[in-house]
Amino acid sequence: MDYKDLANLIFPNAKDISYYEEKYPERNLKEGAIVTRVAPSPTGFVHIGTLYQALVAKKVAAQTEGVFFLRIEDTDQKREIENGTTEIIESFKDFGIIPDEGMINETQSNGEYGPYKQSQRKEIYQAYAKYLIAQGKAYPCFCTPEEGEARRGKQEAAKIRPGYYGVWAKCRNITVEEAIEKIKNGEKYIIRFKSPGREDRKIKHKDVIKGNVEFPENDQDIVIIKADGLPTYHFAHAVDDHLMRTTHIIRGDEWLSSVPLHLQLFQELGFKAPKYAHISPIMKNDNGNKRKLSKRKDPEAAVSYYKKMGIPKEAVKEYLLNIANSTFENWRRANPELDISEFDLQLNKMSVSGALFDIVKLQDVGKTVISKFTAEKVYEEALNWAKEFDKDLEEMLKDKSYALKVFGIERGNKKPRKDIAKWSDVKYIIEYMYGDKFYSQKQNYDYQVINEKEDIEKILNLYITDYYNDEDDKQTWFDKIKELADKMGYAKEVKEFKANPDKYKAHVGDVSTVLRIALTGRTNTPDMYEIMKILRKEEIKRRFEKAIAEL
Repeated sequence: MDYKDLANLIFPNAKDISYYEEKYPERNLKEGAIVTRVAPSPTGFVHIGTLYQALVAKKVAAQTEGVFFLRIEDTDQKREIENGTTEIIESFKDFGIIPDEGMINETQSNGEYGPYKQSQRKEIYQAYAKYLIAQGKAYPCFCTPEEGEARRGKQEAAKIRPGYYGVWAKCRNITVEEAIEKIKNGEKYIIRFKSPGREDRKIKHKDVIKGNVEFPENDQDIVIIKADGLPTYHFAHAVDDHLMRTTHIIRGDEWLSSVPLHLQLFQELGFKAPKYAHISPIMKNDNGNKRKLSKRKDPEAAVSYYKKMGIPKEAVKEYLLNIANSTFENWRRANPELDISEFDLQLNKMSVSGALFDIVKLQDVGKTVISKFTAEKVYEEALNWAKEFDKDLEEMLKDKSYALKVFGIERGNKKPRKDIAKWSDVKYIIEYMYGDKFYSQKQNYDYQVINEKEDIEKILNLYITDYYNDEDDKQTWFDKIKELADKMGYAKEVKEFKANPDKYKAHVGDVSTVLRIALTGRTNTPDMYEIMKILRKEEIKRRFEKAIAEL
């Protein structure tokens, strides 16, 4: 009896690994092309950190004319949620991250290197586990869960490293004959990797992001095939990334300590190891302390939060690239009109410590991004968001031609308006342009400097009867406000007022404020000339009458 007999007994139907090596050949790509992936588990909502990894992975693959694929790691089936794969695919799609290969729904995929779902690759893992057993590099372990608990208890009591290694690896040295007899007797077992490592030896490794790192060798005989016949993450990722011809494994740095084990698995399987790039987590400032964004505590940890808030996908990606490379901000400043696909992301320039997540900065990015959109795009994006999250706004946007005029205010010029950070802002920002909303709400008429009722009433009445004309161009329109200011005894120019503050009690800017507040109920709005051009004289007059009635 030898190891091959044991391997054949455990996996009688598993193919020889040469079958899979031939089926999944080296990819025909240009030199330097990066093949990488995002490999989430369908166990809950998609974390912003996963989206971040996917964005980085897709970007570096695209830059090198490589391949970016989506693999679903669903070997932990107890934690899997219903439609978890669909949730992942849709979340990525919401942010414009479409893999070149991989799962496209719960059961189907595209690409020549699939299946891209680990639960559909069981026979492949068994072939490679059989290969390791036949080589004496893996073995069946018959230890019960109760024995495992007892072992852990003894290790804790002795204050030594927990795990299945050295003298604690009870099944490591049983003979092939003993193992075969136990299997034939129906004893339950799992398959463990026989580690050749020693903890007193060190391995040196160069991580693409972290640089040079040093660890003790792995000496743990980890489980590679569980009792249900499915692999553990460690074993599955080694087999998958080899057969899918992954060149770079881009993942969270919580996996950094697994590098000695993973390199060992690649070595013992006879595979060339890919490069590892461990991304630092996105952090949050919590009362002066930095901590990881938490699925439990932080709503912004879920990518669904950004969709619900209506933060444009372009803004989220722009912000994440800002976190990814410190050079991005300067690049964006120098190239305000270029698409982010033009930015050259460098893995070795990524932060080795976690970047702080800043929702205020993200919203500033959102304002800049939306300011560059056409009125048509703002309308479409706001409407799509409203259909899902705000029926009232959807109703407001029914008249598309009017909405386009509203969204067109101060758009497409050198200094476009920057008042919309996210689609959930839109209703408040535009509702004063809609009469039913304006008249149904109590307005806060805070006229600021000019606050005597008689003056306010006179400004409003004089302006609408003697000065305003729908056909005036902007210069004429503003000149008339200056004339009105002069007639009322106010300074026609702000600089005149500043030069002689005792001569005037107000200036043309204060007159404009009275008009703006009576017209909109707000102190801050986009260009008042453009607002008036849309509302027209009759509506302006009606609003002034409402303001006078409420003095």
